[in-house]
Amino acid sequence: MRTGDCLGLLAKVLDAVSVAVPDKSGLSRSAGSVVVMAKAYQSDGMGFLASEDRVNALASAWYGFGWLHFGISYGLLKSTIPAGCPFYSPCESLPPRFRDPLREKTGRYAHLLDTARHSVRTAPEAGTAAGDFAERVLLVVSIYAGSGNLCRISGFPEDALARFSYAHGWLDAGVTAGLFVITDHHDLFTV
Repeated sequence: MRTGDCLGLLAKVLDAVSVAVPDKSGLSRSAGSVVVMAKAYQSDGMGFLASEDRVNALASAWYGFGWLHFGISYGLLKSTIPAGCPFYSPCESLPPRFRDPLREKTGRYAHLLDTARHSVRTAPEAGTAAGDFAERVLLVVSIYAGSGNLCRISGFPEDALARFSYAHGWLDAGVTAGLFVITDHHDLFTV
């Protein structure tokens, strides 16, 4: 999928999203944070795309989708249209002039995601609804981290960066929603 198309899909879904929890409820602040962050990454991605920083545009698009999909999956948000899947086709290959920045950012994001995964522990008790969802978030993060590593070693750095960004979006949103306690490297999270 072209990065511009991904950012367009993200904007379209965000326009159709509303908060699914009651205003002033315990989860309404988390829902608002998810919307704000997904919109911020969509906006940043459009800015990067306009300035020809296609590597950061790609990372922003998929990071925003990670936040959005977390919010919908956790029940914080609802959408009047399908939530959209940016992974229905491979990412566009970036022109050769982006090869070095893409390689650097993909390697850095792989390391950051791995560090972030090992810097949290679930906050809710095991067996509770929140505890079960926290485990689901860790599973999603693990699956996309593994898929990103496979893409990376198979020579598809754009797809690897997209998966690392998406997974980190899920994890960051989970931390913001209170599903995880940060045990180290607070700087890797938006709280």
